[in-house]
Amino acid sequence: PAQQVKIIEDLIAKGVDAITVVPNDVTVLEPVFKKAREKGIIVLTHESPDEHNADWDIETIDNQAYAQATMDELAKNMGEKGGYAVYVGSLTVPLHNNWANLAIDYQKKNYPDMYEVTSRMPVAESIDQSYAATNDLMKAHSDMSGIVSYGSLGAIGAGEAIKKKRAKDKISVVGIMMPSQAAPYLARGEIDKGFLWNPADAGYAMVAVAKQMLEGHDVSKGVTVEGLGEADIDIENRVIKFNKILEVDKTNARQLGF
Repeated sequence: PAQQVKIIEDLIAKGVDAITVVPNDVTVLEPVFKKAREKGIIVLTHESPDEHNADWDIETIDNQAYAQATMDELAKNMGEKGGYAVYVGSLTVPLHNNWANLAIDYQKKNYPDMYEVTSRMPVAESIDQSYAATNDLMKAHSDMSGIVSYGSLGAIGAGEAIKKKRAKDKISVVGIMMPSQAAPYLARGEIDKGFLWNPADAGYAMVAVAKQMLEGHDVSKGVTVEGLGEADIDIENRVIKFNKILEVDKTNARQLGF
């Protein structure tokens, strides 16, 4: 966060028109955001929808739609029945746990024959931990036929365990992953599909919104960005939200460039 403060201080001194940032720590940045805005500089954030102290926060996926998309895919692969497990990065990462809550609630209402085999596991930011968890779950729960991972490495660890046990026809894996890292697992079928957002979309959206604001457009009345469509505007929380889920499978994983 100290680095971010320094960069923003430098940008204020240069007298830039707009600053776009993915905050490491919103509270640490609050005074410097305030200083920038007092100087008439537009401040936009990404990945801090809850509190941001900026003019607007820009998001490229809708959490409800994202959670539903992951659960719909898992349900389809599981034949809409049987046990599954949920992996999150940690039990304190707000975004991961929000997705998990939304997905589980959605499953209970829409896929009543599915159920969690155990409470969510905080292993999704480690290949080793998710690999070990998947092995343990396969031993303990013969009824488990799906895993959804919210966290960048959970699906990779699960895929590796499934590869070793030759269980790809028995267990479906969906969730967040780096496409280039997941590509071999997707190609062989140990991982079924990835759901994420393209970081380039977020960068593009932030700059596009800043440009519209600098041109005097009142974004609270609506924003459309080419390639991302029309945004949902939350005036109360000052969040501009597009819904651009990127689905990754064996056909496109190697082409995405990240």
